[in-house]
Amino acid sequence: MRNRGWLAAGAVGVALTVVFSALFIAQPRGQASEGGATGQSVTGAFEGWYQNSDGTFSLLMGYFNRNTAETLEIPAGPNNKIEPGPADQGQPTTFAPRRQWGVFRIVVPKDFGTKKLTWTITANGQTTSIPMNLNPLWVVEPFKDAGNGNTPPVLKFDPAGPSFTGPPHAIAKTFTSKISDPLPLTVWVSDDKPARGGRGVGANLSWSKFRGPGTVTFENARPTPDAEGKAVTTAKFGAPGEYILRAQSNDSTGEGGGGFQCCWTNVHVKVTVNP
Repeated sequence: MRNRGWLAAGAVGVALTVVFSALFIAQPRGQASEGGATGQSVTGAFEGWYQNSDGTFSLLMGYFNRNTAETLEIPAGPNNKIEPGPADQGQPTTFAPRRQWGVFRIVVPKDFGTKKLTWTITANGQTTSIPMNLNPLWVVEPFKDAGNGNTPPVLKFDPAGPSFTGPPHAIAKTFTSKISDPLPLTVWVSDDKPARGGRGVGANLSWSKFRGPGTVTFENARPTPDAEGKAVTTAKFGAPGEYILRAQSNDSTGEGGGGFQCCWTNVHVKVTVNP
């Protein structure tokens, strides 16, 4: 990936301004911007784009579920679609409350040019749409903060295994489980920034459901990494089938996953749950 230097640093702030403006422009009339416990809308969030090493581009996406206490299940299709092309382009079908950052990416070809995609979501009878394109003002550098050199946390599913950092890229790990058995989930977390107060690994970890036919219950959705960065929990599934879980780690620069698209890491885990 080429280094965009000052362009990235200045453009990210513009991109975030555009994102939040788009979120509230898309808000249905008569709906309070702060949301409510239930009954509110969900809006996709275009967080910017970056170029991949092979010359293609990644459109980085999150979402804003305005509900404070309602998780929504919206299958890919008429009420959760990306256009043009197939309605299902890898977006989530489970929408946790409030703002979620860097949830997935859409890879577009080298010649995407001035084309655009649109993500439309209908939730609680309210429809919102958000456009995505390669406007140069929206370029982001999610793998390294252009201002201070900060990098995202590193996640591993084996201390000697591959490392994952930044936005989700394909499936990081696959598991097979039975509906009657809790699935152990163990992740090693590390980061280049020390924890506040000099204790711990400097990064947290949280688990959530991304897709799947049933409920997912985590023993602890926010397991605390130990001194070696090891964070352990279990997941139990409410129905057999294929699931994707999302693990997110934020470093000590911010809990929410926002800021200047750095520094957080998201990974997707696939689980096949047998009867």
